[in-house]
Amino acid sequence: INMSAEMTARLAKIPNIIATKEASGDIDQFVEIRRLTDPDFAMYSGDDAIALPLCSVGATGVVSVASHIVGNEIHKMIELFFEGHVSEALDIHLKHAGLFRDLFCMANPIPTKAALRLLGWNVGPPRLPLTDATDECTEVITNHLRALNLV
Repeated sequence: INMSAEMTARLAKIPNIIATKEASGDIDQFVEIRRLTDPDFAMYSGDDAIALPLCSVGATGVVSVASHIVGNEIHKMIELFFEGHVSEALDIHLKHAGLFRDLFCMANPIPTKAALRLLGWNVGPPRLPLTDATDECTEVITNHLRALNLV
């Protein structure tokens, strides 16, 4: 459920609400929330694919799906951006852009669990009603992991 910028701003005034994860994919909505809230209200991107661009309009960081696979690099990307090394942050973003996209070749967390299993983690199957990744989705994820020299 997408919450309006105005509702998020109203909730941000409650003392124990200190942050939001904005995953609407709507940069205009993100900007409107940022405009309506105090600068110390933390805003996290909920979408790896636009995390870096959102940092340029006030994101604090990212609640990342891809970080389950390439967490150190996602951390480094955000760190580099805030240190002023935007070009280097962009290099990391571009390196993983396909992974950001393809971790949603099926409903989350199906591809992420498939990737983690390929990396040797015992994460078990998705809970019903979700199913395991299709062969096609597993192949797409495997190709990313191979390209990153992770498998």
